[in-house]
Amino acid sequence: MTMFFDSEFDRIFKRMSNSFFNIDDIFEEFKGKDSASGPYYYGYTMTVGPDGKPVVKEYGNIKPGLLPTSDTREPIVDTIVDEKEKVVKLIAEMPGVEKTDVKIVVENKILDLSATHDEKKYHVKVPLKHKVDESSVKASYKNGILQIVFKLVEEEKSKGKMVEVE
Repeated sequence: MTMFFDSEFDRIFKRMSNSFFNIDDIFEEFKGKDSASGPYYYGYTMTVGPDGKPVVKEYGNIKPGLLPTSDTREPIVDTIVDEKEKVVKLIAEMPGVEKTDVKIVVENKILDLSATHDEKKYHVKVPLKHKVDESSVKASYKNGILQIVFKLVEEEKSKGKMVEVE
């Protein structure tokens, strides 16, 4: 009776293992990619927004289930709204580059951030969700941390208009 279970188990195991991919093939596919060289990373950041609700963001140069398509990294970018100082701060982590390597373009409520230095390449597009004065932007870079500051634009409050009926 034990012999039957062992052989049945072997048969089922072989059938199951044939349906799965071969991990060696995956590694060979990574090695064959000349344009995409590691490191490969993917993750989430979680912060608490001004409304007290959690804000979860994806980052990385690959997406789950996909092979990496680029050797460009997506830096982690946190957005901080300071109501007291009336500014929006974007903090980006980009170690290994110089401040002269950083390029920032602000257009149509999108911040396009990139930097290249030797093997380090970063790029990300960040939508600006708050009303900011795009011409007020200032940036500083120190020890791998880029800080971009925009002045908040105060929303015009509708005063309304009294309409007389004739």
